[in-house]
Amino acid sequence: MRPNALSPLFAGIRTLGGVGPRLETAFTRLLRALDAEAGPRIIDLLFHLPTGLLDRSARPNVAEAQPNELATLDVTVTRHSPPPRGRRLPYRIFCEDSTGEIELIFFRGEKSYLERLLPLGERRLVSGRVDSYDGRLQMSHPDHVVGADDIESLPLIEPVYPLTAGITQKVIFKILGQALTKVPELTEWQDKAWIGSQRWSGFAEALAAAHTPQSAADLLPEAPARQRLAYDELLANQLALSLVRGRLRRVAGRAIIGNGALRQKIVKGLPFALTASQNRALGEIDADLKAPERMLRLLQGDVGSGKTIVALLAMASAVEAGHQAALMAPTEVLARQHHASFQSIAEVAGVRIALLTGRERGRERTRILDALAKGEIDMLIGTHALFSEDVEFRDLAFVVIDEQHRFGVHQRLALQAKGSGLGTDVLVMTATPIPRTLVLTTYGDMDVSQLREKPAGRQPVLTRAIPTGRLGEVIERLEKALGSGAQAYWVCPLVEESEVLDVSAAEARFADLQKRFGERVGLVHGKLSGSQKDDVMAAFAAGELSILVATTVIEVGVDVPNATIMIIEHSERFGLAQLHQLRGRVGRGSEQSACILLYKAPLGETARARIEILRDSDDGFLIAEEDLRLRGGGEVLGVRQSGLPTFRLASLPQHQGLLDAAHDDAQLILSNDRDLTSARGQALRVLLYLFARDEATRLLRAG
Repeated sequence: MRPNALSPLFAGIRTLGGVGPRLETAFTRLLRALDAEAGPRIIDLLFHLPTGLLDRSARPNVAEAQPNELATLDVTVTRHSPPPRGRRLPYRIFCEDSTGEIELIFFRGEKSYLERLLPLGERRLVSGRVDSYDGRLQMSHPDHVVGADDIESLPLIEPVYPLTAGITQKVIFKILGQALTKVPELTEWQDKAWIGSQRWSGFAEALAAAHTPQSAADLLPEAPARQRLAYDELLANQLALSLVRGRLRRVAGRAIIGNGALRQKIVKGLPFALTASQNRALGEIDADLKAPERMLRLLQGDVGSGKTIVALLAMASAVEAGHQAALMAPTEVLARQHHASFQSIAEVAGVRIALLTGRERGRERTRILDALAKGEIDMLIGTHALFSEDVEFRDLAFVVIDEQHRFGVHQRLALQAKGSGLGTDVLVMTATPIPRTLVLTTYGDMDVSQLREKPAGRQPVLTRAIPTGRLGEVIERLEKALGSGAQAYWVCPLVEESEVLDVSAAEARFADLQKRFGERVGLVHGKLSGSQKDDVMAAFAAGELSILVATTVIEVGVDVPNATIMIIEHSERFGLAQLHQLRGRVGRGSEQSACILLYKAPLGETARARIEILRDSDDGFLIAEEDLRLRGGGEVLGVRQSGLPTFRLASLPQHQGLLDAAHDDAQLILSNDRDLTSARGQALRVLLYLFARDEATRLLRAG
């Protein structure tokens, strides 16, 4: 149960004065609710921090007021000019001081209200942006109008908040004023020596200070109030992950010990030797499998580093020991590719492998499910279809989840639950190298293995940036390359994060290229059915197509060693790590490959930095760190990915130092107080609830 002390903060936003159904709907659009189903609450509003400042301290006379600038004017009301009845004209109020006159403009102004607000002959302070129209100074809808006796109520420094339709700065300022009064005094959860050394105030004081900045410096991530709040959020995150990890380590699993025979047969049949990274990762996985606790390990591999063969050999260990293994891929194309490559490698060892996706239906699906339940299938490869209720294993002991970020945690748990009561070991894989920051904040409940080497014989991909004005030249050079037997990907631009528009762009480029290259051009995008995508990909892999036009559906996992050219159109629209992923689709054979980054000039500073980094490096781990630095923590690895936390008060990588401190603090806290039963531990439980890490508190109760 959430502590009673937090009840005022978790009340609905409708409990604040002036918030009716219409404003609640607008706030639902604006605020990122901790609990989307509950709707916006007071805590969500309090965590919506200002991003700018309005300085109303400039007090010129009317003659000195400059158009397009904010000014606070001390004037006397001289005349009201309401619009003629039936005419859609603004209501004008004329004011003056000893130096000149200014018009106040009110669209749809209500006469009686404006006569009370700005009575004739009275002195008023009006504050807002000054405009000039037809040689006359104007101010449309002043932000503030106060009487001569009420000057103290005019905020000279005013925070500016992100808004949405239906919410103005004045409205959010007023509502937030109420919300701040609801913040209770809470027992301090931070170490007193630590906050003393940082010169931080308490949580309530820091929250109030963050909403009342006095200068631009108060808006920066390093401002003391913002640092205090960021550290609270980061500590809640690290504590929750550490609790989950500790709980998993206490959950009994079973020791999976193979004799190595199957793995040896598979390795002997490989046309290449395993890299040192692959052998090291397999050693780490084997140690986890042999342990009596459940395994939860993240395998990070740069593009082309061979994580798939590591997964197969790890699964073989479970099969050797008499159990079953499963691999879940995010797309049907990738699942089928894994199945084809696993089958060709593993059949020499007599491993029985099957594929299950949404396309396997009727008798075929029934046959697979019966064989699975009887233990006649050793390894099952598939998509999210694997965690359907009717999928039952005889003895599932090991699960591999490919491209974890494409799945939610609940899907991972659903597949784990297919195992027997003895527990299921889990290996999570990603071909996207993850910056250390995100390993800490997202995968802190997992052990981590990395594949940094590429198999011998792979050459670096030549990377060139070319403006779209030279498109004709690129197509001519492409034609020459195709004439010598090369194959090429042509990736079409991201268009306003709209899959429909992305498809339109791909279809337009496909039509253009088909005019020149005829039936040698294929098209694949996310709107095609699974079978349509498979057919086009199969034709490209077989060499029946020379050019594959695609949206980013080919970003992950597609493997065609003969494809040596990657052309990315409007490359300035892609994230750095995503460009690296796309480039990784070529250079998978022994031939020299090239990646052409077509861009629309002139390039912005960030886009130029991305392209320069990509030209200079093919180290995915370095590129991932640079991507995080350029993008910030809100948009990670080129796409917003489910399961990755987007912090509301912490800014990464700007708060990286605080994250490291929070990680160490969480480890120290739980090493001394595993169940958070001490005085500080009880206060930290409140912190977990405050940042909606309720799952961690449930684990505490479960013991």
